[in-house]
Amino acid sequence: MTYADRSAEFRALHRAGHPLLLPNAWDHASAAALAHSGFAAIGTTSLGVASAAGKADATGDTREETLRLARGLARLPALITVDIEGGFGERPADVAKLAADLAGAGVVGVNIEDGRPDGTLTDTTTQCDLIRAIKETVPDLFVNARTDTYWLNAGEAGETERRAAAYQQAGADGLFVPALQDEETIAALTTTFDLPLNILYALGRLTYNDLTDLGVRRVSTGSLLFRASLHAAVTTAQGVTRGDTLPEGLPSYAEAAALSDGYDQGTGAGA
Repeated sequence: MTYADRSAEFRALHRAGHPLLLPNAWDHASAAALAHSGFAAIGTTSLGVASAAGKADATGDTREETLRLARGLARLPALITVDIEGGFGERPADVAKLAADLAGAGVVGVNIEDGRPDGTLTDTTTQCDLIRAIKETVPDLFVNARTDTYWLNAGEAGETERRAAAYQQAGADGLFVPALQDEETIAALTTTFDLPLNILYALGRLTYNDLTDLGVRRVSTGSLLFRASLHAAVTTAQGVTRGDTLPEGLPSYAEAAALSDGYDQGTGAGA
């Protein structure tokens, strides 16, 4: 299957009535476990990748870790999309080069956000330049344009729509609005724009079925699985000290080791 075929397959997963449930991995083993459990597409979580490297999230400091991980993940039996934070660079040419490297490894999508480490939103023109540079360099790469109008701010529907319109004009393939849970605003975005809307799943808030009914086409888990794994590790260790009965169905040593068998993490899969 060619890169264009795989990209088309990924796009086709974004459909009304049955949105893509995108689990987000943070290392090779977590992605491999998800792929072998049957998920057709897997994303990465910047918090998980940064934390695994002992670094802070959303500071633009994990370019090499992200690229190294992506090269391995792209060899798994799943379609891979990668969180590149703000692009790991300010110059459009540098961000486009990263996108080309990812596509060359076999990655079919990226998330690029307009939030910045100081808690502000980058100006729309600058963000559009980055999106446009990526699409001009790798036309088949699915660019999920993330706007942090709700993640960093109290949430402003008007500003979200303004940015969505600009990003769509710049060539983005999808719109991601993390922290947005207002049903009226979600429904308006799904009907106003041609871009598939991506919403971050939030515990205790809108369910997958709720988001399906609102017309959302992609639901991401973000850092949820990574955070759940930390909780499971701690509670399991505490359970051992208490003599608790541990959960059944844990993978054996051999099963865990087999997750990396047959996948060369040092070289790209090629486009």
